[in-house]
Amino acid sequence: MAFELPPLPYSTNALAGGGMCQETLELHHGKHHQAYVTALNGFVEKDPALQGKSLDEIVLATAKTPGPVFNNAGQHWNHILFWQNLSATGGGIPGKLAAKIDSDLGGVDKFKEAFKAAATTQFGSGWAWLVLGKDGKLAVTKTPNGSNPLATGEGKVLLSLDVWEHSYYLDFRNRRPDYVQNFLDKLANYEYAEAALAAS
Repeated sequence: MAFELPPLPYSTNALAGGGMCQETLELHHGKHHQAYVTALNGFVEKDPALQGKSLDEIVLATAKTPGPVFNNAGQHWNHILFWQNLSATGGGIPGKLAAKIDSDLGGVDKFKEAFKAAATTQFGSGWAWLVLGKDGKLAVTKTPNGSNPLATGEGKVLLSLDVWEHSYYLDFRNRRPDYVQNFLDKLANYEYAEAALAAS
């Protein structure tokens, strides 16, 4: 069964008030993410070893020797999560997640500083993540290109941010730090992160 582009959980203009315009979402979701899905389906169709595998299984099977299959599978996996991590009413950190951030990361301000540092120091394309590590503690990490914490074994993702240029150039031009800060303060779906934490 072919992989499919998931629908956005909101309209393409829903995040405009929070700093992500309709054109960005239309291009990012409808063109970039769709391209990863299309390419991945093409690889699966040609390789019997990939057929019948879940997305997680393909990411894990190809993580040790990254190439086109891993890149497209990873980007599909990353974006499925990313769309859930955005909200028109984002930015407010609910109590249980805030308490965990205080305990593990030294407070909300320190968490935001660490997340912004990870996102802005990722050279070139990549991602920043808030994960629940295997030790049960929260951690901030980053990965290049299409990699992710599933592939690296760094833990369960609670929050992700795409720092490829196509995710912010229309809204913020080359000002990645402003894009990251805007995400943390206005668009980050911390309710989703708290639910993911509770489910762990």
